[in-house]
Parts: sequence; structure tokens; C-alpha cells
Amino acid sequence: MDAEIKVWDAEKGQELLTLKPPEPGTAELGFSPDGKRLASAGLDNTVRVWDLKSGQELLVLKGHTDRVCCVCFSPDGKRLASASWDTTVRVWDAEKGRELLTLKGHTDRLRSVCFSPEGKRLASASNDKTVKVWSLDKEK
Repeated sequence: MDAEIKVWDAEKGQELLTLKPPEPGTAELGFSPDGKRLASAGLDNTVRVWDLKSGQELLVLKGHTDRVCCVCFSPDGKRLASASWDTTVRVWDAEKGRELLTLKGHTDRLRSVCFSPEGKRLASASNDKTVKVWSLDKEK
């Protein structure tokens, strides 16, 4: 069975686009603030960024060593955060695909990641029963 992400027009109930990430599939999705891109958290340890107009895969972000459970674009759309079962949060340049930062400190699988409204902090939640708030002032 092929893994698929279907994009729908919610008002018309029509399918607009089908994206085809590799098996074994996708854990979560996140829209860029401008609505032009979609990030997918992959069960294959990758993050993929898709163009929603053409359906083209723009970036494949590699660095996690276990499944990626969640993704979140920064408010300005220039960065993308990913959290993984490998206990790390990674921050990426959402346009070039370059890894900017790896955040370590959780001791169990990550479950959630989210930028603050101004984009200067990042919150992560883990199965280790902690929520961490990270300052992004020291990005590379």
C-alpha cells in the first residue's frame, strides 16, 4: 500500500493534490504561515517539505535517527522545527534545508514541538513527562 497525503478544498469537498511520501508513511503535517508549503514528519526519520501548488517535494531533511513525530514552521516561515523519537529537536532553514540547531535534553521520545508567536523560543514536550522551552538566540 502506498503512503499518500491528500490535500482537499474544504469548501468544495474536492481533492486538489496527492503527495506521495515514501513508506512507511507520515506522523504529522504542518503548513507554512503563507500556506504555500507543507511539511511532513516522516516515519522514515526524515522531514519533507512540499510545494502545495505543484505537489513537488522541495526538500528532504535528514538528521534524525528515529521516526519524526511532529513539525512546526516558525511564524515567519523561514525555519522549521522537527521533533523525534530520537529525543532531539532540530531546527532547519526551511528554504535551503540546512540544519541550524540540534536541541538535546529530553530523555524519552518527543511528542510535540511549537514556536512561540515571535519565533524566539521553541517548546517541546516528551514522554519523559517534561516540557522544555528553548531560547533560539544562539542559533548558528
